Amino acid sequence: MIGTIVNAGAIIGGCLVGLVVKERLTENISTTIMNGLALCILYIGMSGALKGQDTLQIIICIAIGALIGEVIDIDKKIKNLGDFIEEKISNKKNKKAQDNISVSEGFVTASLLFCIGAMAVVGSLESGLHGNHATLFAKSILDGVSSIIFTSSLGIGVIFSSIAILIYQGSITLLASSLSTVLSESVISNMSAVGSLLIVGLAFNMLGISKIKVANLLPAIFIPIIFGLF
Repeated sequence: MIGTIVNAGAIIGGCLVGLVVKERLTENISTTIMNGLALCILYIGMSGALKGQDTLQIIICIAIGALIGEVIDIDKKIKNLGDFIEEKISNKKNKKAQDNISVSEGFVTASLLFCIGAMAVVGSLESGLHGNHATLFAKSILDGVSSIIFTSSLGIGVIFSSIAILIYQGSITLLASSLSTVLSESVISNMSAVGSLLIVGLAFNMLGISKIKVANLLPAIFIPIIFGLF
């Protein structure tokens, strides 16, 4: 769990720096930074999506994942959690909806970006199976820097994504021994490809091109595991 704890700590540290920097940034600068970061995220997503080994399987995973996600409505539940956190930390019952959305957006956007991807899965497996935390340490640096930029633009909601990291990566680390036989190279590759497509959707949302409910597509990331059983 050391790698995951360091990862969460890096995000918290980056967020604290971002809160300090935020006060010194104008709205135009924040907007430009977010647009630039969105383009970088789009590049990362497209690069990862092209590494998938089975296009048909990826399409099926997205379709099934979307169905499950919409039935559960993960997007709404995560946003409600963000709103709940905002209400608790603000201690104000009559807050504007826009403030709630801001915290929800920061929490959801950062959580999705930090949890989706091959480094989160592979790094957690290496940490749990071999005690090798190198991948998660490298990821910690990337997430820490990203959290500075996200927090300076999206606010305090980003810091709560560290909780999502602890739960998501921590669970994989603790279950690594039982998951190792299922998560073959091809399964991880397809999981990464599906996750990368979700990152593309996240980038489109950040650029204002679309309003994709990326959270409702999250189950798609785990569907390749089912294919790996057969």
